[in-house]
Amino acid sequence: MIKLAAGKFKAQCLALIDTVAQTHEPIIITKYGKPLVKVVPLDSEKVAYKPLKGAATFVGDIISPIDEKWSAAE
Repeated sequence: MIKLAAGKFKAQCLALIDTVAQTHEPIIITKYGKPLVKVVPLDSEKVAYKPLKGAATFVGDIISPIDEKWSAAE
């Protein structure tokens, strides 16, 4: 596992990200010698986000204006 100071990581960030993606070896970013962050490759089998298309359902009329007065509007 590679340990790297934050300043060096900042200077070489894009190249180091490519290296992590290719070698799958994580990098530990340190500040004043103290480990703070771990850069790891994204697991291609696991998706980091979940698409929300089709996750919501509408109940009733969502287009017409609401006739009720809300106390928050006062």
